[in-house]
Amino acid sequence: MQLAYCFNQTLLQRDYFWPTSKYMTKAICFDFGNTRLKAAFFVKKELVEVRTLVDGSIQEIEHLLSEFQPEKTILSSVILHDKAIESVLAKHSKFHLLGPATQLNFTTPVGKPETIGADRLAMVAAAVDQFPNQHNLILSLGTCITYNFVNNEAAFLGGSISPGMQMRFKAMHEQTALLPLIAPSNDFTLIGYDTKTNLLSGVILGMAAEIDGIIGAYEEKYAKFNVLLTGGDICYFVPHLKKRIFADQNLIFKGLYAICEKNN
Repeated sequence: MQLAYCFNQTLLQRDYFWPTSKYMTKAICFDFGNTRLKAAFFVKKELVEVRTLVDGSIQEIEHLLSEFQPEKTILSSVILHDKAIESVLAKHSKFHLLGPATQLNFTTPVGKPETIGADRLAMVAAAVDQFPNQHNLILSLGTCITYNFVNNEAAFLGGSISPGMQMRFKAMHEQTALLPLIAPSNDFTLIGYDTKTNLLSGVILGMAAEIDGIIGAYEEKYAKFNVLLTGGDICYFVPHLKKRIFADQNLIFKGLYAICEKNN
């Protein structure tokens, strides 16, 4: 299969003129991940901006609410966030906290569905919303790699989790005496010529081979399915993948918006 991908990123415009018409539904989708805290701004169904938050403090949240004045908000969090944030969001908008009680556009016929991470629920929701009645394999490249499969009957069957790029770099540094902790880069060759390029080649090409291999395993089981790739680290892997994929760094936010609409 040939490589095909599309980066679907919204241009950030801090001077964007937020519409004030009461007929313009506005929403903020908050994603509190292990590495970054982000907020995505929607006008109607259009994603108009994504911001990385400084610290996710009450003051920062209140400033965003005052600036954007959303009708609806949703929070997806995989960290121990300040619970007061939920009260602030509920006070100023129709607020929904993504969790076990959330109404979804898919079913979760897996053991202990309440343990499914909020980020995984959002990714699957986006896949079902954008590619209904189709098999979808959604991969997220962040702190960990998560593989998530939802079938053409909108049933999330589960998937797998493995260490992410930064985790692998840190593990080699912390569990050896001499290997350095390096920054990710695509400036390397298959055959590394020094310690840094050996590490880059091993981690990035190793992960790319893993991803292609997992996709191949699904191909043996399912004749046809979409492969959606998202997460903060996708730029390091798209050039090295051989399988056909659709890459979208904002997939989680699009899923959060779909969930927000269904629950508000």
